[in-house]
Amino acid sequence: MNKLDKILNDLNIDGLLLTDYYNKRYFTGFSGSTGIALVTKHGKYFISDFRYTEQATKQVTPYGFEFIEDNARNYSKLVELAKKDNVKSLGIDNLALSFSEYESIKEAFDFVTIVKASSNLLDCRKIKTAEEISKIEKAIKISEEALLETLPKIKPGMTEIEVAAILEYNQRKRGASGTSFDTIVASGYRSAMPHGVASNKVIEKNEFITIDYGCYFEGYASDITRTVFLGDKIEDKMFEIYETVRRANEIGCASLKPGISGKEVDKIVRDSMGEYEQYFGHSLGHSFGLEVHEFPMLASRDTSLLKEGTLITVEPGVYIADYCGVRIEDDLLITEDGVRQLTSLTKELIKL
Repeated sequence: MNKLDKILNDLNIDGLLLTDYYNKRYFTGFSGSTGIALVTKHGKYFISDFRYTEQATKQVTPYGFEFIEDNARNYSKLVELAKKDNVKSLGIDNLALSFSEYESIKEAFDFVTIVKASSNLLDCRKIKTAEEISKIEKAIKISEEALLETLPKIKPGMTEIEVAAILEYNQRKRGASGTSFDTIVASGYRSAMPHGVASNKVIEKNEFITIDYGCYFEGYASDITRTVFLGDKIEDKMFEIYETVRRANEIGCASLKPGISGKEVDKIVRDSMGEYEQYFGHSLGHSFGLEVHEFPMLASRDTSLLKEGTLITVEPGVYIADYCGVRIEDDLLITEDGVRQLTSLTKELIKL
């Protein structure tokens, strides 16, 4: 039984509507911006307008979908197909729909029972295939090479945005289709901002620079963080903070294995950080793939058990407001007997 049929069976539904970009990409292969897929017990249909006729036909056909061109930009064709296939209960991408979209679907499909299906769809994406892992490894390689080319170019007087632009270009020229999120370059006091997206702040000597970045390669994401030091006069406390985070990262990576929960790993790491644990406010890590943030997570609220084939980040940090911050993030794959680290950048403090 394939994954879509299993969802129909598990939810006891006759049809499934795919509207979320990432779910469409995963289950249909379609990478464009406009289209809706309908899966029933009798057929698999993908609807889009004339702009995507050629692209969608090529992409969805290998996934077993029939492409149907429809320029009406409403649900009428989908309703017709659902009635033809005797759909009485319809699963939807409930977590990805706005309220207005939900209301439109509910009104158009007034002859069916609407069923929430997002959790089942997301569950299917948790365990990565060999092909998915290969694409993610390529994205990671692109990102790592790009950072190594970028670091020697960072000089006092540059802005964070300038550094981000160089890094993003270096990923693009290696084949990345774009960034997997807004590049974070946070220097000096801004390094204490966990999501300090690159700003016009001028980078000064003897500052930490936290760089959290990633790219997309053939639809799959990388997500890496390294904190470097620009200069040669680092305060003892700053180095102590860096080493605390480095050890926490290594302990987290070493703790990963099938059967352990995200909650357990998160606690192990926090317990290792001593007095600095109070300055670590976010979760330890998350899965990723088509989206840069997926489930499961390494967090106190996630009791689900890690499984072979799960991708996960480990990204402890210490953030002391108006002083400095450090984060080190690696990408890892849960294997049959443990874990394989996919990132290879050094974790020792790099001084520029």
